[in-house]
Amino acid sequence: MHLRPPAARLLAAGGALALATVLSSCGFNYATDRVYTPAEGTNDRTTDVDVLGAVIVSGQEGSGTFIATFANNVQDDSSTVDAFAGAGDDADLEVEGFEPIEIRPGDMVNLADEGGIVVRGDFGPGDFVHVELTFGDGESIEMDVPATPPCDEFEGLDDSAEGSTETYDCEVAEPVGEHAEH
Repeated sequence: MHLRPPAARLLAAGGALALATVLSSCGFNYATDRVYTPAEGTNDRTTDVDVLGAVIVSGQEGSGTFIATFANNVQDDSSTVDAFAGAGDDADLEVEGFEPIEIRPGDMVNLADEGGIVVRGDFGPGDFVHVELTFGDGESIEMDVPATPPCDEFEGLDDSAEGSTETYDCEVAEPVGEHAEH
């Protein structure tokens, strides 16, 4: 009978354990390690100024109000949002009364508190609008921003009040048919 030395068995067991650990792991870039913000808006964190929760609150076809939070990641200098415009298929977006927005070092500006940016164009609730933001350091980003109705947490945030005469109804219809009573 041939017996293996204990060191060889120990080495084989250690190798099997290491291999099992590698093969049973989830790998790299775990979902729990990535930034996730469960919200209706769009986020962009690629520049010194984070754009968080960007939406266009639109109560009717043809107009809405851009709302977002700008967070300055620079701790020793103010940053600015110098320009806001439509981009791509939405390049003809009209922006009313935009003035540069200053964000103090390490601070943030929430347009829902400051008053949003009124925009007009070919969009309405449920659409996405392609926009471009340009910052004071010359960097710019493009993002697709959802146009959301002025319901729930967005109620009262659409300052555009123009467009079609038919406004969005936030009431949820009662179910009909066999699924009505549950």
